[in-house]
Amino acid sequence: MAATHPEPAGVDNRVVVGGVALTWRELPTPALPDPAAVLAHSAAHALAAARQHAVRGTELLLSTASRVDAAMRADLSEAGFAVTVLDDDGTHPSAPARPRAADPGRLWLLTSGSTGRPKRVGHTLDTLTTVRADQPERTWLCPYAPGTYAWWQVVTLSLTQPGQHLVVVEPDELDDWPAVAAAHGVDAASGTPTFWRRTLYRDAAALARVPLRQITLGGEPVDQAILDQLRDVFPTARISWIYASSEVGASIVVHDGRAGFPVDWLDRQAPGRPTLSVRDDELVVTSPFHGAGLAGPVRTGDRVQVVDGRVLITGRLDSDEINVGGSKVSAGVVRGVLTGHPTVAWARVTGRRAPVLGRMVVAEVVLTPADPSEPASADAGVPDEAALVRWCADRLPDHAVPRRIRVLTEIPVKETLKSDV
Repeated sequence: MAATHPEPAGVDNRVVVGGVALTWRELPTPALPDPAAVLAHSAAHALAAARQHAVRGTELLLSTASRVDAAMRADLSEAGFAVTVLDDDGTHPSAPARPRAADPGRLWLLTSGSTGRPKRVGHTLDTLTTVRADQPERTWLCPYAPGTYAWWQVVTLSLTQPGQHLVVVEPDELDDWPAVAAAHGVDAASGTPTFWRRTLYRDAAALARVPLRQITLGGEPVDQAILDQLRDVFPTARISWIYASSEVGASIVVHDGRAGFPVDWLDRQAPGRPTLSVRDDELVVTSPFHGAGLAGPVRTGDRVQVVDGRVLITGRLDSDEINVGGSKVSAGVVRGVLTGHPTVAWARVTGRRAPVLGRMVVAEVVLTPADPSEPASADAGVPDEAALVRWCADRLPDHAVPRRIRVLTEIPVKETLKSDV
């Protein structure tokens, strides 16, 4: 049996999950095999597994069943994990195909799979805990899928810092999370840009009733439009965006309300802080919070551009660049132009095969709902495809202007709160 560790500093912080308020101390510590790949049935079971790891040090990979397909289960079993379903009826382990000794204190994360099939990245509670300075007391909303890097960031903050309370929402509560947050006194929330855009799109008035003092964005490219929209709703809140990944940990934190980070941060070295650099338009990070075996410079796979003294992260290197007749187009830059239109709530930009040019730029958008308090009229300002193309043509070179723009009725989102932009 794994040794018992000291209780974490945040053990008496309040945790609200499934509408029930308790503390970390009151959560159960399920009897898990070691090492275990736990597939949590609900947010409550995921938190129980996290607490079990904190006090027992069990080698743990935590996820939801929907993120682990049959092939991944087989891989985990071959790697020596007892794949274990954790639900209301208890723990249901499967014996590993190749049993091995556990690595005490090891935590494993599955990457989001944005570059293909998810892979495992090793961490510890210490490398996942990147907020170490004393914090003002807050009640955090946690909307992320259990076991993701972003989920662990919020969870470790609550586990390790007194006064950092937690309100967890399940996937079926996401559309109504502002009401849950307001009911439980949430004043800090972390989410992807897609998460915030969907909330603004569905019910901006309900969002405005949540007394947020801290708003955090991450997990996807963060553009100026979403930062400005949140500032309009919460003029006095601190709005931060974070660049973090399973491989390099939390590496960039920006609080100035602007997209990107200052160019003079590049190649700046300071003890205990990540070093940021750019190679061939790719962000490279050397971080003290890296995953196991990833010491030194790590190529992130994220494309960057330097614009007006800011380093903008525009998207994945393998999908952001569109070659139009030999000219390079950043899908992220075009997306930023579209979301800068006052009636565009969300946009996705991709390349499509085209004769002569090879590729052409196309887009999908979701328009902001009409204000029911405004009288309907023929000139209400709802743009058609031609109007959006003209908007782009006024702000982009000709080869970067979308040739087709399709209007969707809902902002798409995955379990990871991303929309594959």
